[in-house]
Amino acid sequence: MVIAEDLLLLAFDDDTGKPISGVSNLELSLAGALLIELAMLGRVGLAVEGESVKKGRLVLRDSTPTGHPALDDALDKLGKLEGRKPQDAIRPLSGDDLSNRLLAGLADRGILRREQGRVLGIFPTTRWPAEESRHEEEVRAGLRRVLVDGGAPTEREAAMIALLSAMKLAGRVVDAPDRKLVERRAKEIAEGNWVSDAMGKVTEEITTAVMVAVFVPTIVSTTS
Repeated sequence: MVIAEDLLLLAFDDDTGKPISGVSNLELSLAGALLIELAMLGRVGLAVEGESVKKGRLVLRDSTPTGHPALDDALDKLGKLEGRKPQDAIRPLSGDDLSNRLLAGLADRGILRREQGRVLGIFPTTRWPAEESRHEEEVRAGLRRVLVDGGAPTEREAAMIALLSAMKLAGRVVDAPDRKLVERRAKEIAEGNWVSDAMGKVTEEITTAVMVAVFVPTIVSTTS
């Protein structure tokens, strides 16, 4: 299961099969999750001095397919996005109906159930209620350990929490008496230094750039 799929499971109501109310920046966050995952896998990184693209810009490290359709599609697109700033790659990666492609993949694997219908007997709709929730429950338990109990996040958990914060979901994915306290904890993790090795530092820098790409449209829309 990739981070983008975990985000979708958390963002959709298990019973109604629809996004929970208040979800923001879904497509951009999913694209960011794919980029972060590829960085964690060592497929993409940030250029250093002396490379063919400007220092700090995206560079493809390994074009070997991962075996996951959404990741491999993103990897193919990144081959044409080398040299861009990480935040400038998010919107191109978010196209081609990304969320529905990921949802369909989860349904094909028996994790979600595809339910098609029509509104007013005319407009087609699709809902994605949960079919198998064990993995999602494990993800929520890990997030609770970090956001409520104060445990240290893994690299993967930290990236996911940063994205949940951008989606305005951090305070809603775990049961907690004080939602605002959870949101503050998530923001601290999103803004903090949570890895030590060199590869992790690259992932962290890309995650920070993703947050810029996701947060800016929200700021613009709320101040315009």
